[in-house]
Amino acid sequence: MKTIKIAGVPEHFNLPWHLCLENKEFEAVGIDLQWTDVPEGTGKLCQMLRSTTIDIAVILTEGIVKDIVAGNETTIVQVYVASPLIWGIHVGANSSYQKMADLENTKIAISRIGSGSQLMAYVNAENQGWNTDELSFEIINTLDGAVQALTEGTADYFMWERFMTKPLVDKGIFRRIADCPTPWPSFVIAVRSEVLQSDPGIIAKILEIINHQTAGFKVIPGIDETLAARYGQKAEDIQEWLSLTEWSANPLTIKELEAIQKELLELKIIDKIIPFEAVAQY
Repeated sequence: MKTIKIAGVPEHFNLPWHLCLENKEFEAVGIDLQWTDVPEGTGKLCQMLRSTTIDIAVILTEGIVKDIVAGNETTIVQVYVASPLIWGIHVGANSSYQKMADLENTKIAISRIGSGSQLMAYVNAENQGWNTDELSFEIINTLDGAVQALTEGTADYFMWERFMTKPLVDKGIFRRIADCPTPWPSFVIAVRSEVLQSDPGIIAKILEIINHQTAGFKVIPGIDETLAARYGQKAEDIQEWLSLTEWSANPLTIKELEAIQKELLELKIIDKIIPFEAVAQY
């Protein structure tokens, strides 16, 4: 039995992995796939790849591209979710801020430096025509930390996946001011390059199993009810989310990577553009 350690965020995008694990599909082909939930998100996942704590991450595309450019010896093996991630822009329920323009020059809650929540704050600021050199951040680690920061006023707004934060909006803890979708595929599967080189057959088998699961995921009977129950969501919100979400088994394209690196370079999040083969496999 070959042990492979994998991690991702505890969000509905990753239910296909958990279903495969519960059905012992990896075990059936001699793979002990050990999953870790990482609520801190992208920055923590990058750190875990670098420290060899994990072998595979299901991770936000822009976050892992940034970290590979910065020296993380990891390879993107395929796109996992092809549709954009819809980031909700949230303030505390009692905040005086009512519209996007009110948020210029305020403090942004982010999970950690290098996180998706930080990178997308830059993307959103550029979209609004704000000075990205003047963004101010408060590190809050997790969604619970964001609740505390926005409620106590130590940060002013927070960007996180719209549907995962919807229950907090419904409860009157957050107000969502706007959305900011990513201009690229939202999630990719990234593997430590050392593992990819030493066990390419194992990685190929893992991808085959998960891609088979995601291909039929939306037509699993009662999947909307399963997702709603597991992730504390309303059925109608899950149904909308399912209609907007497209999984993928395709590699990241040269054009997609060019667009991501160009955007990150313009935002001064990376300081160079590196070749496709240094980031992803065909």
